[in-house]
Amino acid sequence: MRQHRAWPSRWPWGRVVVAGRSMEPALRDGDWLAVGWRRAVRPGRLVVVRLPGGPLAVKRAFRRVAEGWWVERDNPGEGVDSWQVGAIPDEDVLGVVLFRYWPPRRRRA
Repeated sequence: MRQHRAWPSRWPWGRVVVAGRSMEPALRDGDWLAVGWRRAVRPGRLVVVRLPGGPLAVKRAFRRVAEGWWVERDNPGEGVDSWQVGAIPDEDVLGVVLFRYWPPRRRRA
C-alpha cells in the first residue's frame, strides 16, 4: 500500500490525496479529499489515521473500543487496517474526511 499524503497543520481543514486501492470502491487512487482536522469521529465516517510505523492512511472508522478506534478498509484485498495492526489510538486519528473534490465526476466503467 502506498502512503496517503496529508499535512495536518494549525488550520482546521486541509487536503489529502488518496494513494492506493484499499478504500475502493468509495475512493480511488488519485482522489483529492477535503479533511477536517481534529474533528469528532463517528462510526462509518472516513478518517485520516497514522498507522503504526508512521504512514498516513484513509480508513473507515468502524467502532470505538477501549484502545481507540477500530478502522477498516473498504477493499479487503488491499492495504492495512485494524485487523492487522489493532485499534488506532485517539491521538493517531488525525481528521475526518469531509468530501471528495477531485475528480469532479467519475466515468462509468
